Amino acid sequence: MSETVALQCDGCGQRASAEHIARRLERLEWATRYRPVHIHTLLLGGVAPLDEHEFLYSPEGEFRGEASRAFSAAGVSLAGKDPDAVHAEFQRGGFFLTHVLECSFEEVSGDTNGLTPLLARQLSAVATRIRRSLKPKRVVLFSRTLEPLLDQIMALPLGCPVVLDGGKPFELEDRDGENAAARLREALAAPVTG
Repeated sequence: MSETVALQCDGCGQRASAEHIARRLERLEWATRYRPVHIHTLLLGGVAPLDEHEFLYSPEGEFRGEASRAFSAAGVSLAGKDPDAVHAEFQRGGFFLTHVLECSFEEVSGDTNGLTPLLARQLSAVATRIRRSLKPKRVVLFSRTLEPLLDQIMALPLGCPVVLDGGKPFELEDRDGENAAARLREALAAPVTG
């Protein structure tokens, strides 16, 4: 008799099926391909998007939503470029994007109440990864899902300054994302302090 073992995903802390783990590994491979050797700016979101076209490192190249706004904030034009060229330009700029939950949030029966506690449980691991592995010059928070955890994030030993939009994370996720992207471009043009 075969027994199914429930795994916990190390990228998001959720219970994970074999498909979940396979999708995580695929996305990790895509992102690793374009990780700069020296990360100048780490864009940190709350939850990885479900839609492949919103995942910045997707090789499909039909960038929209979060991916489109993140490229815009970094000053990377998508017009007339293949996905490799777009990713390479983002990489050359010293940008890297990741999320506290590196996988999409799998709601159980439409319940999103478990998201904030799940994000909070991942913060320590994310801080360790930022400090020991990624080592950016600065971290930019860009997701409203991180706002309830802002005090906890600011208290983390990241080893670099955190850039905010008027004391809150930049909101690249919604319709106002273009305005937030413009403010983020302006913030990124300023020298790194701290």
